Amino acid sequence: MDGVRYQPPAVLRHGGRALADLLLPRTCAGCALPGAVLCRRCRTLLTRPRLAQPRRHPPGFPPTVAAGAYAGPVQPAVIAFKEHGRAELAGPLGTALGLAVAAVLLGVPEAGRGPVLLVPVPSSAAAVRRRGRDHVRELADVAGAELRAAGVPARPVPLLTRVGGRRVRDSAGLDAAQRRANLAGRYRARPGPPGARLVLVDDVVTSGATLTEAARALRAAGEPVVLAAVVAATPRQVRRAAPVALAGAFTVREPEVDLR
Repeated sequence: MDGVRYQPPAVLRHGGRALADLLLPRTCAGCALPGAVLCRRCRTLLTRPRLAQPRRHPPGFPPTVAAGAYAGPVQPAVIAFKEHGRAELAGPLGTALGLAVAAVLLGVPEAGRGPVLLVPVPSSAAAVRRRGRDHVRELADVAGAELRAAGVPARPVPLLTRVGGRRVRDSAGLDAAQRRANLAGRYRARPGPPGARLVLVDDVVTSGATLTEAARALRAAGEPVVLAAVVAATPRQVRRAAPVALAGAFTVREPEVDLR
């Protein structure tokens, strides 16, 4: 039918993936070792929730937790899922997103105790056509299933839509202020049901401009508290002083992350 994009039944999609696994050797999308789509070592890199802290923290940026850093093997794994058709990575990456959602909910108790709505940040229609799929919605579906299995009432709800009529530039090469200006007014939102906890979900946060604009739209629709969770966040570059040699030996432990 006109305007309706055909989606094959799930059994055919999964069967096709199983056949591809038999014909083509699988390699880890992070480190390229043969075996799993994402090996245990690379999965471990996505089990370290941390606050996303853009270098120039944009006003209105929502409290955001990432499952890991967008660096090392995580970066090619996310790119393979998003741009190179490795749809089977929705499983491990969506599980990581579910962990980030759980962490931000625990870290912001004032969000309440109602059901959790996972609000995917919508891609442009052109990007969805190019990829042949809505990759953020795939991540949200897996994250929601993982959270429900853990006893958290969570489900994806498309409360955000992109506003048409204005061309948005590719964000590559834009600085933080230019990205915010580029996305201003890009999203329209409708409110969720009363008492629900809203968590914006996306694959990666870099400058924070996209999540900031999406959160602004939800607040404008009447949502007082908006949280966010992503698979990975670009590490914040911190200038460190030159190391000073000290006598003796000591052990440095990683500090626990306080999400409050």
